[in-house]
Amino acid sequence: MWNAVIKNGTKWSEESRLTGIDFSFRQNDIGKIIFFIVLILNFTACGVRKSIKHVPDVQQYSLEIPKVNTINDSTFSFNQNYLTKNKQQLWELYVKGNPLQLGYNNGALTQPLMQKQEDIFFSKVEGFVPSKFKQNLLRGFLKWYNRKMYLNIKEEDQVELYGLSQYSSNKFDFIAPKFLRSMYLHGAHDIGHAMQDLAMVGCTSLAVWNENTEDGDLLIGRNFDFYVGDDFAKNKLVEFVEPESGIPYLSVSWPGMIGVVSGMNKEGITVTINAGKSKIPLTAKTPISLVTREILQYAKNIDEAIAIAKKRKVFVSESILVGSANDKNAVIIEVSPDNFGVYRVENSGKVFCTNHFQSEAYKDDKRNQKHIIESHSEYRYEKLQELLQENKKLNPEKMALILRDKSGLKDKKIGYGNEKAINQLLAHHAVIFSPQKKLVWVSSNPYQLGEFVCYDLNEIFSDKRLKSGEFAKSELNIAKDPFVDSQEFKNYEEYKRLSSQFEEDKIISEELIDHYKSLNPDLWLVYYQAGKYYFNQKDYQKAKIEFEKALTKEITTVPDKENVEKYLKKTLKKLK
Repeated sequence: MWNAVIKNGTKWSEESRLTGIDFSFRQNDIGKIIFFIVLILNFTACGVRKSIKHVPDVQQYSLEIPKVNTINDSTFSFNQNYLTKNKQQLWELYVKGNPLQLGYNNGALTQPLMQKQEDIFFSKVEGFVPSKFKQNLLRGFLKWYNRKMYLNIKEEDQVELYGLSQYSSNKFDFIAPKFLRSMYLHGAHDIGHAMQDLAMVGCTSLAVWNENTEDGDLLIGRNFDFYVGDDFAKNKLVEFVEPESGIPYLSVSWPGMIGVVSGMNKEGITVTINAGKSKIPLTAKTPISLVTREILQYAKNIDEAIAIAKKRKVFVSESILVGSANDKNAVIIEVSPDNFGVYRVENSGKVFCTNHFQSEAYKDDKRNQKHIIESHSEYRYEKLQELLQENKKLNPEKMALILRDKSGLKDKKIGYGNEKAINQLLAHHAVIFSPQKKLVWVSSNPYQLGEFVCYDLNEIFSDKRLKSGEFAKSELNIAKDPFVDSQEFKNYEEYKRLSSQFEEDKIISEELIDHYKSLNPDLWLVYYQAGKYYFNQKDYQKAKIEFEKALTKEITTVPDKENVEKYLKKTLKKLK
């Protein structure tokens, strides 16, 4: 997860709000930051130098350098490793071997895609931090902050990352050597959480079984609400990994990623991750996506998953929803740098996970309690409860309806893209798991609105796949959401494009402002943006109207509402 963040600004651009990324600095903080980093680097220069020079020992692993066979413009192979693009535009990758061979096979097959993702990501960074001075500052900070990361990543994962990194682009070597850069990118999501203190959009997941499903089997759904622009989300990757040691598994992410954000193994263990409220740690440790990768590769039941999570040192707070076919149950493992809890439901066949902790271990955690009050996490939790009351006996199709739901509580219209909705219209992907049947459904673009493609892990990790040449079990696919063909969806996409204009210092016509508001009339943000524009133009009467209108809508968080109220108060003072 490459959601890298350095956030010292007091306000976010609309692009930043939509992506969850902000690289802005307050100018008067620059001197303090330089002093802080120079001071730290003086004390830790040896540790930084050691980490920069570190490479894993790969000599113990056999390796055949891949020679990729191009079958057509969207299908490539090497021995029994394959990369192909299906008709829903999902890339499907199958790799097998020892850790070094896995990395090389992955890198060789996905190289153009992986390098494109790097380009997209680092161009975002450059866009947010155009100053070469600040870029150098950011590089120095990352080297210092990540100085101990390699000490907390298993050797086999380092070896795989090393193999993968050999196919990275040379153009970003000025940031860090390829291997270190690959490690940094796997920890960037965690760094983003830490530095940004989780001012972010939130993922939603749920597990149901027994009386809550059509057949009584365990069924799990999740939205991975992660947005780094439309280009980044184009190349979704469904990865089938058959490691030399451990359990074969499926993972849904993007090229260049060996960690897991959503996945299931052949034993029917599933993992999905949701961010929690975190304090800022002083150094990077184990990236959460590598902890969940280890669970998928080595756990056969919930107890084994808990044991793996407990022994790893993480540096942010995260909820890991773990489902298990062997246990026919699901729990939430709640990890943070200095606490650990497991949330189990008693006498119930359902568990919900948004972005706050629920276990006894965190009942007195002040950050968590504040997050419940101020964020949109509790609102989405209540919406899940409401949707489950309306949708009895879930099956995969009904689970897809829940993941695609765009309304507020009691079906209130809260505007498209509102973070209080289960479907925030920015998900990188959605996934549905049926662990006992070993079936997985993966959404296709846009967001989770496209067709859900079904995969049968029993068939994929067997000779059946080689005979058929197909990965998907297409007859079980779930149809696309009709909303994707609606005028409302077209309006939402235009609203997103126009939002950036309100952060630019230029004159906007009344016609454009009215059109902008009409594109997403139930969303508080359009009126807030219009109000800020009028305020900056010193048209305080119009600003007052827009801020008051924004306050009649469902505003995402308590801080957001307080910010609108602050602007209204300033406006009313100007009108006196």
